[in-house]
Amino acid sequence: MKPRSLQTTVGVVRLATAASLIFAMIWQISDRMAHNVFRPGEYFAYFTIDSSMVAAVALAVAGVWAIQGKAETAVMNRVRLSVATYAIVVGVVYNALLRGLPGAPEDGNYVWPQAPNEILHVWALVFIFLDFALTTVANPPKFKQIWWVLLFPLAWVLFTILRGIATGWWPYWFLNPTDKGGVSQMVEYIFGIMAFMLVSAVAATGATRLIRRG
Repeated sequence: MKPRSLQTTVGVVRLATAASLIFAMIWQISDRMAHNVFRPGEYFAYFTIDSSMVAAVALAVAGVWAIQGKAETAVMNRVRLSVATYAIVVGVVYNALLRGLPGAPEDGNYVWPQAPNEILHVWALVFIFLDFALTTVANPPKFKQIWWVLLFPLAWVLFTILRGIATGWWPYWFLNPTDKGGVSQMVEYIFGIMAFMLVSAVAATGATRLIRRG
């Protein structure tokens, strides 16, 4: 495949992945609205949803650039590194800690639709990581820049804690200081997930460098 055709293909895949994320969120929102259990203040407080919105925008911009044949900037590659890192963490945390848990008591017998849930927590995340690892050629991020990936998650954690203290609602059980594990559990999970995020960023950056050398 010629380089120009390859760029176009990459751009189309990125746009398709961004569209799948948006489609999945619209599906979830419309389904919850149809069952009268849509609470926007809660829905848009989940890290999966927030990081998916960031990913959709980043992929859409990067996709258009690829189709237009524009070289990616160093800033865009840092954004894509962050998005790829969040994809790894969301996939691992969801499947290790959250999959199969019962819904919120306020939802009654409502069950989340499975297809959009799998898109947001599995399939789109695979494409996001592979896209970053396989296509980051120009201006690849350096290992010393991995700290940037913590900026958005730390801001989200701070907001979540402040909101939780004010409202008593927590998006994930391991962030709830009133859970049986208490504050120490919350702190352990926060530090553990942030550490895993840094490791994931190192792995993603290393993968791009190995592929470029190959």
